[in-house]
Amino acid sequence: MDCSHPAAVVSVNAKEALAYSCNSYFAEVATRLTAEELVAELKRAGLDAPSGLVKQEATGKIRKPGTREALQLEGLGDRGIEVTPLELLGAYRRLALEKRSGNPGKDKAVFEGLEESVVYGMAHAVNLNEMKIAGKTGTAASRESSGTHGFFVGYAPAEAPEIAIVVYLAEGRGSDAAAAARSVLAEFAAGRPTP
Repeated sequence: MDCSHPAAVVSVNAKEALAYSCNSYFAEVATRLTAEELVAELKRAGLDAPSGLVKQEATGKIRKPGTREALQLEGLGDRGIEVTPLELLGAYRRLALEKRSGNPGKDKAVFEGLEESVVYGMAHAVNLNEMKIAGKTGTAASRESSGTHGFFVGYAPAEAPEIAIVVYLAEGRGSDAAAAARSVLAEFAAGRPTP
């Protein structure tokens, strides 16, 4: 569970930890929750429920962690949780709608971290000059393969979202998924009216 931030960065806050995908930060934060609280937050985000975007949709699974280590790994999304790409899209759609409402409330650091991830962090490959984007890359394991798979999930424009996107690349990397999302979002930006 290495952190991917530059070695010169010795301390991070929540926004920076999200932008850099700092696993040690979030593993520590997870220990501030009980197993029941973690499961409740993951369920509140819709990570075990159909998105409603398609019929006969598969759903993820969230298990209650039994140890401190299991709590940390589940908080990182590494163990104890299975999520579908559509569930991720649904969760980011809800975030985008909250951002668009203009009242970020307690999720302010999340919104800022997603934007900074695109500016200088792990999702930089999706960055566009024409439009500000918010999003996150990730790596997913699969039951069918020993390899990992990359994904990008986000929304744009970051300040007033109109589109949410998820890109999942089998046997790819998160940065590759972000690059693929960039071409889709560039087309979206090109089709928007000029302010």
